[in-house]
Amino acid sequence: MTQPISRRDVLKAGAGIAAASALPGFAFAQAPATFRLGSLCPVTGAGGPYGSGMQKAIELAVAEVNALGGAGGRKLELFSEDGQSKPDAAVLAAKKLIEVNKVQVLLGTWSSGVTLAVMPLTDAAGVIQMNTSGAPAISTQDTKDLVWRFQATNDRFGAAFAVIAEKRGWKKPATMAFNNASGIGNAEGFKKAWEKKGGKVVASVVYEPNRPSYRTELQQILAAKPDVIVTGSYVPDSTIILREWYQSGQDVKWILPGWAANPDLIKALGNEAVEGVISVDSVSNENAASYKALDAAYMKAMGKPVSSNVYACMTYDMVVCLALAMEAAGPNATVAQVNAKIREVSNPEGTKVYSFAEGRKLLAEKKKVNYEGASSKLDFDQYGDVTPDFGVFVIEKGQLVRRDVVSI
Repeated sequence: MTQPISRRDVLKAGAGIAAASALPGFAFAQAPATFRLGSLCPVTGAGGPYGSGMQKAIELAVAEVNALGGAGGRKLELFSEDGQSKPDAAVLAAKKLIEVNKVQVLLGTWSSGVTLAVMPLTDAAGVIQMNTSGAPAISTQDTKDLVWRFQATNDRFGAAFAVIAEKRGWKKPATMAFNNASGIGNAEGFKKAWEKKGGKVVASVVYEPNRPSYRTELQQILAAKPDVIVTGSYVPDSTIILREWYQSGQDVKWILPGWAANPDLIKALGNEAVEGVISVDSVSNENAASYKALDAAYMKAMGKPVSSNVYACMTYDMVVCLALAMEAAGPNATVAQVNAKIREVSNPEGTKVYSFAEGRKLLAEKKKVNYEGASSKLDFDQYGDVTPDFGVFVIEKGQLVRRDVVSI
């Protein structure tokens, strides 16, 4: 029969453990601390069509790094919240990730409004911030060089819109911009690039969100008789604007950012209403081995190619860049030391690598690396921004057909 354990037995056992721990060479095995990642992807809201795929790409990259034992001697630990594509909701989620989960990097913010709203929190906490947002203000407000943008700026989108309009011979453009940093950034970026080419924007309007109709703003634009309208918009407002334009019967062409002119817009309006609309989005680094490897893993996990979600490539690259920076910084590196290595492992000068495993091997040999991402070449400028190429997609019979690639 099993004898009951007495208090004396417990004390004796404790004394034995204490004595053993004092002996040379005796130590309890302690697991190294993890490096904590906070994901704030837009699983719901305007970014909902992309958020789940962005989240899955993060999870794939974390699993890839951890399968090799982690980075810089530490496993990655992931905490995830839904940013909801709304600044107020994202701020509450970011506070939880930073204050409760103690994350050291916050990644996956999509809209510029969300990124700008959480930046003061990450900045104050000394947390690295990685995003897919476009607002130019992100660059200027990043005073500590802790913010890394994996998407083109809205200025660069606007410049791409100007190249596209010029190539097609349009002379009288107008702009319509959603009233937030991203929408206005697109329109102003286009205007600046167009005027630099010697052109003139015939009409501009900034409109408010969550309106049932934009007929007044649209009539103001159409009265100037533009040959093309360039927007800084999202799917919900674009749906209303294009429906009301189609009902007007006035002949004009449209250039929209890819996050507005996507399959959801086509489904909402029908093929005829959106025929010929031009959708512009950054295009992934499709010939890189990093892209091909992610495409295979994403297809297995999501049942569709990663070409269906350009932002998934960006969030995957966030984790790989971070892990390579951790590896370069070495064991027990601080957040600041890891952050300081991000350009070093991503920009030219080093040997091109296309995976964490490749880069890790060369870093162990004290060699420099240059990670070529699935999303782009990831050459970060002084603001932590990159410049991917832009795909020009035309909606034809309900399908987005790529007709050109523009480099800025």
